[in-house]
Amino acid sequence: QVQLVESGGGLVQAGGSLTLSCAASGSVFSGAAMGWYRQAPGKQRELVAGIFSSGNKNYADPVKGRFTISRDYAKNTVYLQMNSLKPDDTAIYYCNAYPVTRWNWGQGTQVTVSS
Repeated sequence: QVQLVESGGGLVQAGGSLTLSCAASGSVFSGAAMGWYRQAPGKQRELVAGIFSSGNKNYADPVKGRFTISRDYAKNTVYLQMNSLKPDDTAIYYCNAYPVTRWNWGQGTQVTVSS
């Protein structure tokens, strides 16, 4: 079973930046497309960005031009660089397989953007 550990969240002012990390255990990481997802209070979990093993990337419209997803195969880690953060980005951020999630969710990492 793949284990996912997200980190890097925090409290930041609007316009600020954060970089999230997701460490994945297991050999499946090297061939798997990975995604970042988020869940804001009272809302359903939604896709933020995805990256294929080929390197191709997809982004949700609200984060295009502000967020960048990347991965480090040697470290079994996927990253989410978030710039120009907005209060609407406040949520718990998770990683999982992409575009179809298939592993148990990790604990996520809280991102709070103050106005």
